[in-house]
Amino acid sequence: MGSLSLEMDFEPSPRSLAMTPRSLARRRLFPNVDNKKPKVAQPGAGPRKNLQLEVMEPGLKNDGPSLDTILVNYLDTLTQRVNYHLGYPVNICYDHYASLAPLLQFHLNNCGDPFLQNTVDFHSKDFEVAVLNWFAQLWEIEKDQYWGYVTNGGTEGNLHGILIGRELLPDGILYASKDSHYSVFKAARMYRMDSETINTSVNGEMDYSDLREKLLQNKDKPAIINVTIGTTFKGAIDDVDVILETLKDCGYSQDRFYIHCDAALCGLMTPFINNMISFKKPIGSVTISGHKFLGCPMPCGVQITRKSYINNLSTNVEYIASVDATISGSRNGLTPIFLWYSLSAKGQIGLQKDVKRCLDNAKYLKDRLQQAGISVMLNELSIIVVLERPRDHEFVRRWQLSCVKDMAHVIVMPGITREMLDNFISELVQQRKQWYKDGKAEAPCVGEDIGAQNCACSYHKIDYICP
Repeated sequence: MGSLSLEMDFEPSPRSLAMTPRSLARRRLFPNVDNKKPKVAQPGAGPRKNLQLEVMEPGLKNDGPSLDTILVNYLDTLTQRVNYHLGYPVNICYDHYASLAPLLQFHLNNCGDPFLQNTVDFHSKDFEVAVLNWFAQLWEIEKDQYWGYVTNGGTEGNLHGILIGRELLPDGILYASKDSHYSVFKAARMYRMDSETINTSVNGEMDYSDLREKLLQNKDKPAIINVTIGTTFKGAIDDVDVILETLKDCGYSQDRFYIHCDAALCGLMTPFINNMISFKKPIGSVTISGHKFLGCPMPCGVQITRKSYINNLSTNVEYIASVDATISGSRNGLTPIFLWYSLSAKGQIGLQKDVKRCLDNAKYLKDRLQQAGISVMLNELSIIVVLERPRDHEFVRRWQLSCVKDMAHVIVMPGITREMLDNFISELVQQRKQWYKDGKAEAPCVGEDIGAQNCACSYHKIDYICP
């Protein structure tokens, strides 16, 4: 099978750039519909409402809008809501969809092993291997030493990584912090694994003393450890080196533990800051979500493990004339091409710039909220800004925030601008004046959730101003 290189960055051709505006894509997708300019999002635009779309058999009902008109209206709605997408880790800032849209006319299915040919030509395994090689280099493992594939998302990557650990250490216990992604605990249930939930510190990082205690309690069984590189809600990073040292201190040799790194959001960020994710360390697998920091119209991910481990999962499937060691079998053949295109167009320099801009903007948001007297926390090396939960549900829904208990968070992705952040801050400050006027209600105390030093409630504010 041929190979596609990602070693040389390239700039999209002027013709490609000319094809990328949303208006042109819209005109191509719906040529028979009035191509008026999509509405510009207004500061007062409310949250998207459920559209209550009716699915009907064509030709049976002619008095309603055409199918293309319904889709255009839906596209306009999404276009307006882009500027209010702050709470979830999806990079929606990419303009190459028009260039790649012609691929939608083909069914591309990457079934089976990415490194083996299919009996049909409608796949994108050359692109998939190019993407995998790029990440192998990023995470410091030689091409002949790794195996991997482009998954349907971070959850599948976690399911696959933990399954490898279970197959290598059948009686192993899964250790994961309580701030781990929910798919880790889903894997434990699916595989009927014994598991231990590890406490976390107030910033969301694994409590290593609790890990040590539970490792010693179960010293007769191997350990399968989920390490979170950027927790879902607070963006905390578990320290791989401390975990490895803890395993060593507790008497676990390298043949008695397996480490899976869930780096869904941060796996593309941390390598440009330090080398905490590296197969030069005794880790077993790493997974990221491709639609998060990098960006892709479809959910996808990348999973990489050591080649020596994969035989435990590989099965020869005569029907597809290939070996399969994946979770899903059939896989979206479009996503590797989108990932390949983005990685090639941006290159490491472009990604490094994205990382710096997001980190700077996250600190900007945190500082502005703090100056406004709003409870807020930002972990080191994180782009997730945790703040007190807004009192009004409509405000939460309008800005599409994710909330847990009395906390909400903003995830400062590459597509989020200072202007968007300023609009959010301005509106939040104005709304809080209404929510808490006349002292009839008070802002929530989140000292236990994000640390007393980060809480601006009336009690902690006085406590830290007047020690």
